[in-house]
Amino acid sequence: MSAPARFDRGHTDDLMSFLAASPSPYHAVANTAERLEKAGFRQVAETDAWDGTSGGKYVLRGGAIVAWYVPDGAEPHTPFHIIGAHTDSPNLRVKPRPDTGAHGWRQVAVEIYGGPLLNSWLDRDLGLAGRLTLRDGSSVLVNVDRPLLRVPQLAIHLDRSVSAEGLKLDKQRHLQPVWGLGGDVQDGDLIAYLEQEAGLAAGSVAGWDLMTHPVEAPAHLGRDRELVAGPRMDNLLSVHAGVAALAAAATSGAALTRIPVLAAFDHEENGSQSDTGADGPLLGSVLERSVFARGGSFEDRARAFAGTVCLSSDTGHAVHPNYAERHDPTHHPRVNGGPILKVNVNNRYATDGSGRAVFAAACEKANVPFQTFVSNNSMPCGTTIGPITAARHGIRTVDIGVAILSMHSVRELCGADDPFLLANALTAFLEG
Repeated sequence: MSAPARFDRGHTDDLMSFLAASPSPYHAVANTAERLEKAGFRQVAETDAWDGTSGGKYVLRGGAIVAWYVPDGAEPHTPFHIIGAHTDSPNLRVKPRPDTGAHGWRQVAVEIYGGPLLNSWLDRDLGLAGRLTLRDGSSVLVNVDRPLLRVPQLAIHLDRSVSAEGLKLDKQRHLQPVWGLGGDVQDGDLIAYLEQEAGLAAGSVAGWDLMTHPVEAPAHLGRDRELVAGPRMDNLLSVHAGVAALAAAATSGAALTRIPVLAAFDHEENGSQSDTGADGPLLGSVLERSVFARGGSFEDRARAFAGTVCLSSDTGHAVHPNYAERHDPTHHPRVNGGPILKVNVNNRYATDGSGRAVFAAACEKANVPFQTFVSNNSMPCGTTIGPITAARHGIRTVDIGVAILSMHSVRELCGADDPFLLANALTAFLEG
């Protein structure tokens, strides 16, 4: 297959805007919902009775969203084509008692979320974003997207061993950011500040889910601007491609023989075991209710699931020019080489031979080249929502993604062409 001609990078520019506007999973799903609304989708509440009408619908739950499009004439047993992704990224998250400090510094107590590259968070200008829960149970998004916090690194003059022995960080002692000066630390100061930022009355916040984020904007990189550097590509790159593909499938006028679905979960970075994670009931509940709302039976549900395929889309590892020996010697995915098919025979990824055929067909239809990733046998392999989705719901699942560098860094690196190529392949998959 010949590679597609070079194209306008409007999709990637839009991805950069999406990354910048989505500093937390809650912002990511809000932005996803806004894009779906523009494509004609409507929100349905889990507490309401669902109808079997055609069209686009979506469910929001915390930092997760599941959206689907029912074409006219879809039978109750019509299978689903699902794009799976996740909205969360490794970062520093605010503790229940955030106000702390020492030696005249005001600090914020944070907990490590997921597996971030800790050194990448040092000496960065950080903002603060997330969800504030009010006393009446409602929630408000907050985003202080300007330099507010910083985790200062120890000067080399006070640790001469760092050059020879490497940087050693204690997660409890060395990662607490500073955000001002003052010897008298008062409980409630941070939340009171955020209430003001969000335009809320003093004392109205009863709970919070807050996290730090770098305020530096995503940017093109390189002589020919063929690279993109930015935060949270793992895995908002896939969420963005997924919503673009779903909107395209729903508005293309194509005769859909499957029900296209986007499932973007929270908590992948710490195991997916939550009511908004891939190991929770959300996806299965939505799919089943869609079948039953169209008059289906348990038999129809079983038939629909048996014909369903999920593409679990997450970032993967491009070959690193400085550490090529860490990669499998015969599998060297390159940036701007097209999306990757992720394979692991020990089921850390869910791909098998039949799944490869599904993805190859979608890429061929979209005229998109693809590559294959497999881990070096001497390196432990990461995992995704793919095996979880396959095991929990009994549906065929294929692990794919985009090859990047600096995964789990505060600022990751991808090719400027690959997000567009992924979105095209996902669109072809959803359109069947």
